[in-house]
Amino acid sequence: MSLLRTKNSRRILVAMGLMLSLYLLLLIPESEAPVEAAVSQPVRSRPFVWKQDAFWRNLEAELVEARRKGCPEMLPGIEVQFARADIILQDLASREVPSNDPLFQDLEEMIFRMAPWVAACPARLGAFNDLVAKVRLEVKRQSRHWDMASPQAQTVLYRLLYGGRAAVEEILLQVPRKFALPELVMGKEESSQTPWASILGAKIHSGDILISRGGAATSALIARGNDFAGNFSHIALVYVHPKTHLASIVESHIERGITISSLEDYLRDIKLRVMVLRLRSDLPALIADPMLPHRAAEYALMRAQREHIPYDFAMDFSDTSKLFCSEVASAAYRANGINLWMNLSQISSPGLRRWLAFFGVRNFITQEPSDLEYDPQLQIVAEWRDLETLRKDHLDNAVTEVMLDGASMGEPARYNRYLLPFARLAKAYSYILNCVGLIGPVPEGMSATAALRNRWYTSRHAAIKDELTEEAESFEQKNEYVPPYWRLVEMAQRAKDRM
Repeated sequence: MSLLRTKNSRRILVAMGLMLSLYLLLLIPESEAPVEAAVSQPVRSRPFVWKQDAFWRNLEAELVEARRKGCPEMLPGIEVQFARADIILQDLASREVPSNDPLFQDLEEMIFRMAPWVAACPARLGAFNDLVAKVRLEVKRQSRHWDMASPQAQTVLYRLLYGGRAAVEEILLQVPRKFALPELVMGKEESSQTPWASILGAKIHSGDILISRGGAATSALIARGNDFAGNFSHIALVYVHPKTHLASIVESHIERGITISSLEDYLRDIKLRVMVLRLRSDLPALIADPMLPHRAAEYALMRAQREHIPYDFAMDFSDTSKLFCSEVASAAYRANGINLWMNLSQISSPGLRRWLAFFGVRNFITQEPSDLEYDPQLQIVAEWRDLETLRKDHLDNAVTEVMLDGASMGEPARYNRYLLPFARLAKAYSYILNCVGLIGPVPEGMSATAALRNRWYTSRHAAIKDELTEEAESFEQKNEYVPPYWRLVEMAQRAKDRM
């Protein structure tokens, strides 16, 4: 009996020793040589910075003063600015102007300076939104003649398109709900001969591109993590069946790779905003073949039906064996003679590069979802935003901004190394599931270490956001207005510093 106990004890000790040895073996960290090689790629640009902190503070002070004075006193000045803007837009519409024309700066300053006045006169919000839409349409039209590789052209497009949207949304957060804009804002109804369907009250055509913003912390990272921080994190391509007029959405997900979804499934995932983009009908390629967008969408659909295409974490748009979300649209159109992203996205901050490289990114001159909005080949047809989650969007952005500032200053993307063996076992389990067409806890193509870093990023983002939300609510109760975005960034920085 004692001999049996001794044998059992030895077996237990041997098993424990093997488990400990396996744990220690799996504890060995990955080599960071690929990360360093990616980070050391040549830098060809630098991040855009507004550098207007004093201006933002002044606008906030003007909001407080405008509310004190009341709408009747502010309204004459608002109408004068509307009239000035119309004169400028009529002038621009009559001729082609270069991207460095001072009229664009005049329009930008006019939009931002009007914003606090309109917030005090919310009945004029609809007219202000129409003005921003007209400016967006005109600057997109003018950009057709610009050199899109020029930093000047990129900056003007960004300041007016992104800045105009930011101004409208700051007002939306300040005004009573009864003055809120419709969730769907129509752009230019660009003509198309391809089959169509409806989404969120807008008509979409086969070949249209949907750019959206998800609700996850990583969605905010994708939207903000490039030289021109944007509003969108995901891209999908629309295919509409010519007989049934049923729409299919072809897209690439981190967890599943390329998928085909119905409109209902597409909208089931959290979408803070969605924009519909369409190729201009006057492009030479579309004049020659008006059905080209439909053929591009059909190309993407048939390929997704024919083969499994994993997600491309490296963000290498030149290799179509794997596809990240932007590549779904760009690869399909490139196969049909259209090159999207006339100016490629760039990620130049070394700290941000290192963080993204830890998550698997290897290419920092690529195709970011947000930047497709600025492509002169595309027309903005419609934009939908969920007003209930607009504030969440701003909170997520503020937290992301301070975390990325930390990355730029050399803060590491951390992970719990002691969980690495378990993450590697989860990765092995996921690999087995992937082989039979199922989804595991670690996405295909993502390393165990990257999965742990993703977990760290998400939890840290949530912790900062919780403190930010509490301080923002306290600010609103005390001051009787919602803290503008620049204040949210300051609050998020304080919350981060406390951790």
